[in-house]
Amino acid sequence: MPKHLFRYVLCCSTTLICLQVSAQEPASNKEDAAKPKAPAESGKPAEIKRDYDLVYTKAGETELKIDVARPAGDGEPLATILVIHGGGWRGGNKESNRRFLDMLAAKGFVAASPQYRLVPKATFPAQVHDVKAAVRWLKAHTKQYRVDPDRIGAMGFSAGGHLALMLGVTSSNDGLEGDLEPKGPDTKIRAVVNYFGPTDLDADDIPEISKPLVDAFLGGPVAEKKAEASKASPLDFVSEGDPPILTFQGTKDPLVPHSQSYKLADAMTSKGVSGRVALYVGDGHGWEGIETTLEEAADFLEANLKKPEQRRRRR
Repeated sequence: MPKHLFRYVLCCSTTLICLQVSAQEPASNKEDAAKPKAPAESGKPAEIKRDYDLVYTKAGETELKIDVARPAGDGEPLATILVIHGGGWRGGNKESNRRFLDMLAAKGFVAASPQYRLVPKATFPAQVHDVKAAVRWLKAHTKQYRVDPDRIGAMGFSAGGHLALMLGVTSSNDGLEGDLEPKGPDTKIRAVVNYFGPTDLDADDIPEISKPLVDAFLGGPVAEKKAEASKASPLDFVSEGDPPILTFQGTKDPLVPHSQSYKLADAMTSKGVSGRVALYVGDGHGWEGIETTLEEAADFLEANLKKPEQRRRRR
């Protein structure tokens, strides 16, 4: 008999923290779990328009590219999600997110995944500058790609979760916008989904296996880069008025301890930021059956980004 995964959910609001326990069975087939298919709302596959490898900015001589997927056809602007890949800030690629772009497009979103500069060639804050440039590019191309500039969210995995959080909690006053083209539009977003991304890079609970990754990202040992570690930590920027944040985290994550998500929940509660933290007990840095959480993430993004008339009808 398959074991059950117990999910503890911390719900943060201005007045309340609640603890909810629920159970679900993990996927029985690892290969199937690794390849979630984009669901169709009406029983037949949604038609999706895909534009891959669009240049969204240049960093020096390096072209940075973005993939965009959206419902086919013309129409009104749609809520838009920037999906950011993981890889310890030193690996990974935007192509790994194409299945997630299709899933979101099938649910009525515009979805985009950006390439960003990697360690060791580029260190913090280059990666934050890149994803902020990607947000500006989306806001500058609303008509071409049906982007609603007032309804943009971000979703990221691991290092990508960290960058999604940085988009959500920082503003133009924090000195992290960078000078990449395009200039003009602000980088404010309206919702964040963080899959096991670190929140405090100068924490005592950073595992030994992760310390070299953090040091490389900051451009030197944390002990010598205290100011950079603080400026690269989403936890240090959480403030009143930040967008809702949903975090998924395993309690046996060897790279990002779940105590980091506790700290984020505490900071959100203190500042009145809405959202929740879902803990997957006994799971690591990602887990079998993760596609079940993608439905929950899409629901969260829909509730916080879509206009009421654009939301899916529930049966």
